[in-house]
Amino acid sequence: MRPASGARAIPSAADAADAADGWHALTDAQQLSLARAALRRAAEILAGQAELLAEEIESGALRDRGGPEALRLFAALVRATSRDACEAIGHA
Repeated sequence: MRPASGARAIPSAADAADAADGWHALTDAQQLSLARAALRRAAEILAGQAELLAEEIESGALRDRGGPEALRLFAALVRATSRDACEAIGHA
């Protein structure tokens, strides 16, 4: 059975085991690089969703309860703190 358009298939236990094996085959530096990239991407998605929600409130699609500016502040905070958290510390 194929997932609906845009839906993601739930990975099987075998797929998860293969992914774990692949992860453990990477060097520590590669794992760290991928983890940082994933954190940056997650932060950008979160910030983007906050901005989208602010736009929806401003356009009248959602009821305004004082949220657009707070959401933009949250988006800026997520971006600023994720940049700091994902920076390399020291030299490896």
